[in-house]
Amino acid sequence: MKDSAVLLIDCPDRKGLVARVSGLLYERGANILHADQHIDRDMSLFFMRVEWELDGFDLEAFKAAFVPMAAELGMTWKLTSSARRPRVALFCSQYLHCMADLLHRWRTGELVCEIPVIISNHREVEKLAAFYGVPFEHVPVTAQARAEAEARQRALLARHEIELVVLARYMQILSPEFVARYPAAIINVHHSFLPAFTGARPYHAAHARGVKLIGATSHYVTEVLDDGPIIESHYVTEVLDDGPIIEQDVERISHRDQVEDLVARGRDLERMVLSRAVRWHLDRRILCYGNKTVVFD
Repeated sequence: MKDSAVLLIDCPDRKGLVARVSGLLYERGANILHADQHIDRDMSLFFMRVEWELDGFDLEAFKAAFVPMAAELGMTWKLTSSARRPRVALFCSQYLHCMADLLHRWRTGELVCEIPVIISNHREVEKLAAFYGVPFEHVPVTAQARAEAEARQRALLARHEIELVVLARYMQILSPEFVARYPAAIINVHHSFLPAFTGARPYHAAHARGVKLIGATSHYVTEVLDDGPIIESHYVTEVLDDGPIIEQDVERISHRDQVEDLVARGRDLERMVLSRAVRWHLDRRILCYGNKTVVFD
C-alpha cells in the first residue's frame, strides 16, 4: 500500500472546521483517502481524523501552513506518516494466548509495526519469541526488587526506542512513574468481571455466581491513585486500572458451561479485543479525551 499521512484533531466545536481542514488539504493537492468526524455535544468538542496519500505530497509544507490555522482554532492535533512503523514492546507473564495471537497477526502483516523486544517476568514465552525471531528479555519481578526490575524494563524500552507498550496478559504492577512516560501508549486487556469478581480465580467466582455474560476489555493504562484501588504504597495494579476504554466484547453463556468453558471463551475474547485495540492504535484511529476515547471507523 502507498504511504499515507493521518491528521488527528480535537478542538472546541464551531462552524466550518471540516471545510477549513479539507480546504487546506485541497489547496495542497492532497488525495484524501478517509475522513471522519465526531462531535461531543455535551462538551462542545469536535474530533476529526483525515488520511491522505503521500505520493507527491509535501508534508512539511502542509504542516507549516496548518500550524497557524490550528493555533487560531484552538486545535490539539497530531500528524503522522505511515512511512515509519511504530516500535512496539510486548509484555506478558505466563498466559500466552494474547501474545501468540499478536505475533501471528504481526507476522502476517495485519499489525503494521516493529516489535524489537518481548519482556516477561517468566520464561514461558521465550520459545514463542524465538519462533518469531523477536529478542526476548527475562526480567523477574519480586516484591523486594520491584523498583530494580522496573528500572531495567524502562532501560530496555529506551534502548529500543519503544513508542507503544502492549500488556498481553502481563500480571504485574506498574508504577505511576512508568505509566507517565507513555501517555495513551500502554494498552492493557483484562476480563470484564471487574470490579465484581477480583482476585486470582475470577472465572471460578463468576461461575459460582451463575453469570450469563462474560467479556473482555482493552484500555489505555493511566495513573490512578486517588480513584483506583491502591495495592501497595505508590503503586497501582494495571489490571484494575480504569483508563480510557478502547474496545470491549461479550459472549452469552448458560448453566451448561463449566469453569473450563468460561476460561476458554474468555481467552478468545481477550485476544480478539486486544488485537483490535492494538490495530486501531497503530492505524492512528484513536483520540483520547477525559477518560474516554473516540475510535474512528
